[in-house]
Amino acid sequence: MGGNMESLGDILKRMSARDRLGAVNGDRAGLRSILPEESDEDVCPICKGAGWVSKRVPVGHPDFGEAFPCRCQQRRDPEQRSDALRRYSNLGALRGTTFENTRPDGLLPESSERQLFREALAAAIAFAERPAGWLVFTGPSGSGKTHLAVAAANRCIDLGLPTYFIVAADFLDHLRATYAPDSEMSYDELFEQVRNAPILVLDDLAAQPTTPWAQEKLFQIISHRFNESLPTIITVRGSLERLDEGLRTRMESHSGFSSIFRLGEQSSRMARRVGTIPEDMRRRMTFENFDVYGRADTDVQDRESLARAWRSARNLAANPEGWLLLTGNRGCGKTHLAIAIAGECLQQGKSVFRAFVPDLMDHLRGTFSPDSAISYDELFEQVKTADLLILDDFGTQVSTPWAEEKLYQIIAYRYDLQLPTVITSVDTVDELARDWPNIGSRLVDGAMVDWQHISAPNYRDQRRNRTG
Repeated sequence: MGGNMESLGDILKRMSARDRLGAVNGDRAGLRSILPEESDEDVCPICKGAGWVSKRVPVGHPDFGEAFPCRCQQRRDPEQRSDALRRYSNLGALRGTTFENTRPDGLLPESSERQLFREALAAAIAFAERPAGWLVFTGPSGSGKTHLAVAAANRCIDLGLPTYFIVAADFLDHLRATYAPDSEMSYDELFEQVRNAPILVLDDLAAQPTTPWAQEKLFQIISHRFNESLPTIITVRGSLERLDEGLRTRMESHSGFSSIFRLGEQSSRMARRVGTIPEDMRRRMTFENFDVYGRADTDVQDRESLARAWRSARNLAANPEGWLLLTGNRGCGKTHLAIAIAGECLQQGKSVFRAFVPDLMDHLRGTFSPDSAISYDELFEQVKTADLLILDDFGTQVSTPWAEEKLYQIIAYRYDLQLPTVITSVDTVDELARDWPNIGSRLVDGAMVDWQHISAPNYRDQRRNRTG
């Protein structure tokens, strides 16, 4: 940190053991050392110089665990106090990140991603105005997690609330460094600083490789703040599924204490390439330009199959529930209808993952490469949990025990949770049940799966019949 930014070591070096114990007990005395010096006779008899007090209220009361400015703060120079809180915050150059310079729709391109960002932004603003509980942001790099967390931290400081920011990996590095003989701070000082910060922003929790020691330190921080109901913002790169179960269960608290917001639909450029539908494809394949009459030589029965498939696809797009299995020859319109469904769902703000199944299997195998830009778990989680999954050209993938197992896991997960899914295939449902028995047993469930076979010929084959 440069300029007049006071280093973390300088701040912690001046914290007394009595101050730290006081902060643990809730009187916020640990903040005293970062505020302007006062003589003994100037020390406030109410807050003992901390500047903050907590109310004696029972657990469950809205004010329980909250820090409130002492009346003595009315006599303090606001600019002087703001500077002290800035030094304490550890934000450094991030002090310029605010809600005022935040794009309301975020930076990601899809409409569903913009909607997710708007919801997370509203939650961050609400938290900053009255910090309580936990706010958890998950998602890929560049989705805006840290921006929202830092903007909330800066708003808290503007309101006079002591807030501390630290990247999880940096915290662990600093903690290890305290064991060195020449360390400027003790292990206890740093650990207590993070554990008992009145408001904590813990950034990039899942980014660092974990060791049993690191996992234990993070668990101690998270568990303590959970038990003490201390206001906390946590950002997690990727999915919560990547975290240790002990950490994850506290973030997924069902008591309303923790609010989780997912930002972004894909976890990397690679995932975006696999699962995202190109804009030009969405423009070309809509319900409005789907030809239910087919080619000129399409008979009545074939046209009826096109109309039935169109109606089923339209119903699923309007009310995304259940599964739709579209089968038929190549070029009959299966993918067109699947993309039309996706376009409608994206406009509704839902996440959509569309994959050409053979390519998906290749990408899943590729995640095991040391230089892969995405982990297997990240990509697999995106496929399993999307609001709408489209598996295009199912059955043409190379059948290996590994591929069969991965597809079965995807199908079984979404079937059990009844997540909307569209599958296209050149095989009939009977052929799928024969060739893929574990998966086929779910595809023949008429209560869950709407099977529409399109018997119309290939749209793209417009060759003229030549005679003579």
